[in-house]
Amino acid sequence: MKKEKIGFVSLGCPKNLTDTEVMLSRLVEAGYEITPEETEADVIIINTCGFIESAKTEAIDNILDIAWLKKNAKLKKIIVCGCLVQRYGNEVAEQFPEVDGILSVGALSDIVSAVEDVLAGKRCINLKKPEELPLGGDRVVTTSQYAYLKIAEGCDNRCSYCAIPAIRGRFRSREMDDIVNEAKVLEGLGASEIILVAQDTTRYGLDLYGKYSLAELIRKITDNTLSARIRVLYCYPDKITDELCREFRENDRLIKYIDIPIQHISDTILKRMNRHGGSEVVENAFAKLRSACPGIIIRTTVIVGFPGETDEDFCKLKEFVRRIKAERLGAFTYSAEEGTPAAEMEDQIPEEVKQSRYDELMALQSEIAEEINRSRIGKREIAVVEEYDPLSESYCCRSDAEAPEIDGKIYLTGVPKNSLSGGDIVDVTITEAIDSDLVAKLTQIGKKQS
Repeated sequence: MKKEKIGFVSLGCPKNLTDTEVMLSRLVEAGYEITPEETEADVIIINTCGFIESAKTEAIDNILDIAWLKKNAKLKKIIVCGCLVQRYGNEVAEQFPEVDGILSVGALSDIVSAVEDVLAGKRCINLKKPEELPLGGDRVVTTSQYAYLKIAEGCDNRCSYCAIPAIRGRFRSREMDDIVNEAKVLEGLGASEIILVAQDTTRYGLDLYGKYSLAELIRKITDNTLSARIRVLYCYPDKITDELCREFRENDRLIKYIDIPIQHISDTILKRMNRHGGSEVVENAFAKLRSACPGIIIRTTVIVGFPGETDEDFCKLKEFVRRIKAERLGAFTYSAEEGTPAAEMEDQIPEEVKQSRYDELMALQSEIAEEINRSRIGKREIAVVEEYDPLSESYCCRSDAEAPEIDGKIYLTGVPKNSLSGGDIVDVTITEAIDSDLVAKLTQIGKKQS
C-alpha cells in the first residue's frame, strides 16, 4: 500500500538542516514519499529555529502559512518540531490547535511514530530533553556539491545572551570514527566540500578525549577520504590552537576560510556577555590565523546594542572592524531572550539606538567588503559551478572565499546556458564587483568534481 507524501520546511542554521536530513532518511526508510511541493503533501513537517526573536517570528509565520494549506489544499496534518518547540512546546500546542504533532529537539528521532500517530487521528505531543537526541544518523542529503557534517551537539559556553544551552543541551562530541565514516559516505554521495558544523566546532573532543581535537579530526577526515575538501564554521576565538593554525597552513584540503563569531571587542561588554576571553584573545586569534596562513578568509559576527553598551563601547567595536578588515562580517541587534541572564540586565538599549548602531556598523563593513572585492578585479580564481541563474543569464559560482548560503556569489557571464553543469570546476577572471557579489568571465573549464 502506497504511503502518504511528506513535505518538509527546514528553518534556521545548517545544524538544523542536518537534523531535517536525518528525519527525511527515517521517513524514507519507513516507506513514505518525500515531495518538494507543499501543495502535494499529505503531511508537512516544519523544523523550526527559535534562537532569537526574528527566528521565532519566521517559524510562526511558516506555521500560519502551512495552516492555510491545511484549510485550503489536500494537506491533512502538520507537525512542528525543533528549537521553537524545545523552548515553547506547551505554548505551541495551546496557541496552534491546527498543529497535529509537536516534537522537541530531543524527540526528533521519533518522527516516524509521530507521523503515524497524526495520520491515525491522534495529537502527538512529544517533549523530550535535548540530550535525548542521538548524535548522527543516516541522512538524505538535500544540498548539492557540498554537505554539512555536524560534529557535536549542544553548548557549554553559557554566553549570557544565548538560549542555545537550554534548547540544545550540554555539549556532546560525536565519536571521531563515527564522523570520519560519515564524511566517507558524504563524499561517496558526491559531496566535494564537507562543511564541519557544531555550536562550537573548536570545542570538539574536549568531553571525549580531554583536549581540543578539531585539528586531529580534520587530519583523520582528509586521511580517510579521497578528494573532498573541508570547510570549518562556528569557531570560538579562545580555542584557536596552534595545532589548528598549522592545519590551515599545511593541509591543502582544508579550505583557507574560517568563521569566528566574536560578538564584540569591548572588554566590558565581553565580560557582561560571559564570553571566554577578552579583547586580547580576539586580537590574538586573528593575528595567529593570518600569520600562520596568509590570505585566509575570516568571517565573523558581532552583536550591537547589548545591555550597557555605551557610545565608547560601540566606538571600540567600529574601530576594530575598521582596523581588522574581516573579509566577511555580519551583525545582529541584541535580542533579549527570556530565560537568559542578559534579558534581566539593567541598561537595556532602546530599539532605535540598536538599529542606528547596526546601520552604522554595516555601512562601514560594506565599504570594507567593497574594497576587498575590488582588489579581486583582474585576478584569476578557481570556482565551482552551482547552477544557472536565468534572471541574470549567468552561472552562479563559488570560490573558496564564498561559503554556501552565507556569502555572496560569483556570476559567470558570457557562457551559454547548458554548457556547464553543477560541480564543474572553472578558472575565471573577476571583472566586476557589485555589492557582496562578483562578476567574472570564463578563463578555462576544468573537470567536474568527483
